[in-house]
Amino acid sequence: MGTTQLESVQEPKYWHLKTVLSEALDSDFAVGEILPNERELAARFGVARATLRQALEQLELEGRLQRRRGVGTTVAPPRVGVAVSTAQHDWTGGADEAWQSIGCTTATVPAPVLAMLDVESDEPVHIVRRIRVTQGQPVAAELLYVPSASVPELSAIETPSGVACARSVVRELHRLGLDGQDRSVELGSARADDAKELDRLPGAPVLVVTTRYLAAGGTAAVSVATYRADTCRLTFSDSGGLEISHSGQERHAS
Repeated sequence: MGTTQLESVQEPKYWHLKTVLSEALDSDFAVGEILPNERELAARFGVARATLRQALEQLELEGRLQRRRGVGTTVAPPRVGVAVSTAQHDWTGGADEAWQSIGCTTATVPAPVLAMLDVESDEPVHIVRRIRVTQGQPVAAELLYVPSASVPELSAIETPSGVACARSVVRELHRLGLDGQDRSVELGSARADDAKELDRLPGAPVLVVTTRYLAAGGTAAVSVATYRADTCRLTFSDSGGLEISHSGQERHAS
């Protein structure tokens, strides 16, 4: 990587530095290679470390870099295409998809989810936790909220928690005839538990996909799936729309 004069550039310094670094990643570095430390990079380009961090954070957001615990900042592989849209009357997470159940609890739900579920505020709900694995890599962590009314045949003697319970809840849920679903996507920051399962640092950029499943005239379940923004490129089929929320406004795009 060479140096460059940033003082005369009209655009923000970090943005121009991001462009220079991006070009260097294409020509001078291989996938998985570790970048020099921040002090060396800042000195080489004659910028403050704060400016450098802004550029690196932007490249991470765009999927060009990865920050790895105990390793440093490495060049990221190309994003993996992950299909998140299914037919409106099909459940996500069937046998043909690489979702793995890792736990289940029964508890009250956060207010945003409660607003989508037709349950009382103090009513316990099954909360299934799953991870999605693509090409051997965990790319998403999901919380699937399922009211007891949606799985009435769930045996009272089922394991009260753990993987066995999670599988039982999902199995019974998929017996329901699905009327449809709606989905929203927004950019977020990884919570500590999601970050651990996705091998990310807390606060790393993620894509949060919220899906509401409709059955029997109401909401049968709500899924909140956190996808790695650095490695995933979410794809949507023509069967449904993508709801985009921006600055408090909503629009639909097919």
